[in-house]
Amino acid sequence: MADKNMKTDDGKRITETKAAAIEVLRHNAHGPFEGLPRTAGWGYPEPYTRDWMISALGVLVSEDQGLLKTLRRVLEALANNQTRHGHIPSLAHDPNDLGASDTTPLFLVIVALFRRACREPDFLHDAVEAALTWMRYQSPDDLIMVGQQPTSDWRDEQWVLGYGLYVNTLAYAYLRLYGFDNDAAALKKAMHRFDVRADHRHRHIHEGLAIRHKPYYAMWSYKVHNSERFDLLGNSLAVLFGLASPTRAADLMSWIEAECEAMRRDGKLALPLPPCLFPYVQRADPDWRPRYEQFNRPGQYHNGGIWPFVCGFYIPALVAAGRPKVAQIRLNDLTQLVRPAREHKVAYGFNEWFDATTGQPCGQDWQTWSAAMYLYAATCVERGSTPLLDTIRQSSP
Repeated sequence: MADKNMKTDDGKRITETKAAAIEVLRHNAHGPFEGLPRTAGWGYPEPYTRDWMISALGVLVSEDQGLLKTLRRVLEALANNQTRHGHIPSLAHDPNDLGASDTTPLFLVIVALFRRACREPDFLHDAVEAALTWMRYQSPDDLIMVGQQPTSDWRDEQWVLGYGLYVNTLAYAYLRLYGFDNDAAALKKAMHRFDVRADHRHRHIHEGLAIRHKPYYAMWSYKVHNSERFDLLGNSLAVLFGLASPTRAADLMSWIEAECEAMRRDGKLALPLPPCLFPYVQRADPDWRPRYEQFNRPGQYHNGGIWPFVCGFYIPALVAAGRPKVAQIRLNDLTQLVRPAREHKVAYGFNEWFDATTGQPCGQDWQTWSAAMYLYAATCVERGSTPLLDTIRQSSP
């Protein structure tokens, strides 16, 4: 009886938190820049592209007509402000704010999902064609893997160089969604090559992102350089999109849970949810950069902070990997995590990120993607599936 009551209480809390998340998204739907939505309730008044593209998953599963109209306005603004070469800007209203490596592939993924959800197969046709052309030129060796400059993806304080896992999972997803199956298969094969760690790169060896004797993928690799630190978002997407085989996906989820438990025992992790990156970059490490001392200390921000929106991908990845009980536990944990606020007196803070070593909220309250990805994660656990993304994984070559 106690277990049944606990489940009932958990279900009630999740229902209440989903309602609070919708409230946050509706509050943020109108901002001061051309009426486009804001990225956080009080901070970040701008319509950041990547934030709203990621938030689209929660908006689409909510089926809230007002929020769907907001998403449509963002997509149309991005198309109107796209560069002549097809690049999507980092701010939906500003055609001059450029340089991100993930905005264009995110745009392609979300337009494809929006088309299917709203049954508009030709929505933003010209913008999609231009974006596809832009992406064809983003491979440094003109093959298939997408390259990037440091700090150009969602981690503006983290050094990701060359072939990054996160951006290439997005590239794989849009290739599958637009029917470029041969290219998707080639990208999947390239990513499963082992990363190159020798002092000299042989011409017949191309770097990949697989790591020997470990179930996860490297954060990035380029020629003889790489980082084998664990990227939670990139690896969660690899599971959700079917880049990881079912066996590898199950092993990866078990590995994450075991590693986080070890970190908690060692006093390196204060919360039950996983950090966005581990092991943390320490001051004595060769990949430590002086700027990290101010913005990216160990266990903070992109250097291992806990981001609710990233956990909103990890929980669906648990569902996709056949771990529904663990997914339910982690959803309950996320339900607790989104309550604390840093500055504002609200029942649900939906804060941006948390210090992994102290558990304290450190970012902006009422962050759009924190609320939206909570909605998506809760929906996945409730349905026992990953709506919108199931077809990518199930038809993966």
